[in-house]
Amino acid sequence: MDKIKTVIIEDEPAIRKELQWLVLQEESLKLEAMAGSVEEALQIIKDVKPDLVLMDIQLSDGTAFDILNQLEEPSFSIIFITAYNHFAIKAIKYGALDYLLKPIDESEFSTAIQKLKKVKRTDYLSQINVLKEYSSVKTIEMSSSICITSVDCMQIVRLDEIIYLSGEGSYTQFHLGDKKKITASKPLKYFEDILPDHFFIKTHQSYIVNKNFIDKYMKTGVIIMKNLAEVPVATRRKDFVMDHLNPLR
Repeated sequence: MDKIKTVIIEDEPAIRKELQWLVLQEESLKLEAMAGSVEEALQIIKDVKPDLVLMDIQLSDGTAFDILNQLEEPSFSIIFITAYNHFAIKAIKYGALDYLLKPIDESEFSTAIQKLKKVKRTDYLSQINVLKEYSSVKTIEMSSSICITSVDCMQIVRLDEIIYLSGEGSYTQFHLGDKKKITASKPLKYFEDILPDHFFIKTHQSYIVNKNFIDKYMKTGVIIMKNLAEVPVATRRKDFVMDHLNPLR
């Protein structure tokens, strides 16, 4: 079986050396080249035509998004490498792509490589397109899309299709129009962190609603959505929800 041609894009010598060591530990990977800048990375990607790129988000002369925006249709898979950068991680999560935090954990690296092998090419290109869309704007609009990794597939959903979300343990159910549902293999907290809070509000530990689909708030502590679904409001979140529904309050 052919090995996965791998390129490392990282401008910190210590992290680059660490990544090099991790790649050498994986029998399925073959390290082809390393780069430390956007300009160098673009040339190496053109020359090597890698299968996998381990890509630092913040480089000395730009970002990983600068690289991707200069590639019409990346022919390789990506695992992002980053110190904590809230905006960058949100962009990656919108695309449901993988990232590793510095310093890199060996077991997490191996897990990311195994997950990578299971991703369909068509799904991956959709994920990259969502990532590009998110990384190029300053404000997320309702027309923006999000990648949802369900139990058996990857789906692209526009934010304005989501009526509400309900969580149970490690899974989140997306409730869409026409009674459609998608079960995502991520907890509700994952989506709470990335969905724009000017459109979505958490009403209960197990529910997040799209404000555009709220029909009315009942004094019994229940929100009636426009699809007639009833969503509970936790007692301790009542004032928070009321402030969001009535900006003049």
